Amino acid sequence: MNRKTLAAAFPHTVPVLMGYLSIGIVFGWMMSAAGFVPLWSAAMSLTIYAGSGQYLGVDLLANASPLTDVAFLTLIINFRHLVYGLSMLEKFRDIKGPRKLYMIFALTDETYALLSGVTPPEGVEAKDFYFAISFMDHIYWIAGSIIGAVAGALITINTEGIDFAMTALFIVIAVEQWQSNDRHFPVFLGAGATLLSLLWLGPEGGRFLIPALVILVGGLLLARPRLDPPAAGLKGGEGA
Repeated sequence: MNRKTLAAAFPHTVPVLMGYLSIGIVFGWMMSAAGFVPLWSAAMSLTIYAGSGQYLGVDLLANASPLTDVAFLTLIINFRHLVYGLSMLEKFRDIKGPRKLYMIFALTDETYALLSGVTPPEGVEAKDFYFAISFMDHIYWIAGSIIGAVAGALITINTEGIDFAMTALFIVIAVEQWQSNDRHFPVFLGAGATLLSLLWLGPEGGRFLIPALVILVGGLLLARPRLDPPAAGLKGGEGA
């Protein structure tokens, strides 16, 4: 990964930089408010790297929740990454070894949104370009977490409601995806599947999420011939 690749990838990551610094600071601040030293925030962001999961982890750690509860809730919250992984099979096809394992680990919501919508510029290797985006996004999140943790250790404030920053970021990403794509069927399918599952199972414990994702994945697979016509060239668009 050379300087040219980093320079090509960086402009695409600027929105994530702004968002990750903000919500990373919030996460770090919440950890400090819960009584954890900044090293915990840095370690979680380095090894877990799951925004909503880490927000939930603050309460789980503070309340010393059983490991079974932690595992189940983490699965429920991050089950959506199964969908992300399936849709990245083509882009990650030529990436091998430890780099591929890292990119699977680093496939957060925001990084997925970038990778699914960007095309490497001419003269830049696709696999290096995608890796640069993933790596820089991770660095932004770690930096925000450390800044927030240190600030929270030095400044004591009431952090109630501060975790809404994560929801706000998801809304911004959703609006941007809506505006940049003229095919909105997946949005309506996801909203309909979620609403149906929510009415059926209720909101308790987030148990409606997995059925909603199953319906969404099934619907997208059935609709793929219409959403992704054969004439659309992956080879030319992705530098494969």
